[in-house]
Amino acid sequence: MDTTYHTSINETKYAVELGEQASVNGNIQNVDFSKIQKGSYQFNYNGKNINTDIVKIDYENKQVVLRIEGKKYTINIKEPVDIHLEKLGINTLQAKKVNNLKAPMPGLVIKTLVNEGDHVKAGEPLLILEAMKMENIFKAVADATIKSIKVTEKQAVEKGQELITFE
Repeated sequence: MDTTYHTSINETKYAVELGEQASVNGNIQNVDFSKIQKGSYQFNYNGKNINTDIVKIDYENKQVVLRIEGKKYTINIKEPVDIHLEKLGINTLQAKKVNNLKAPMPGLVIKTLVNEGDHVKAGEPLLILEAMKMENIFKAVADATIKSIKVTEKQAVEKGQELITFE
């Protein structure tokens, strides 16, 4: 076999080997895929035709959400390099370290949603910036602690200006 991926669907874990043949947990599988249209596939699994739609692909977190016969499944994927790094004690998804948030464009700070010293989780809103007559909500890309807030509400900012620093 050529490449082994470790996947999980809910709490169930699978070792998927891809090469000339596919195997799941060491068992060779007869699987054939055919594209129906963009994002929709039909695959034949052990003689049964199954319709599948790709709902979302999250490359950063290595997740794929599929709709298989009307039911959604979130599949987490660990590539061989991820497995090797884990064995060395390095978790690539938790290793993300961000030092600051900078303005991606000129605009006006409408509201700061955090305070210095706050602990924030990935995805939590930090600040609202109005640019080109649109409000943009900036969210934390990783868990962090707010070290300092470099701007005030109603302040105009330039592209690249530091808005928030993290510990």
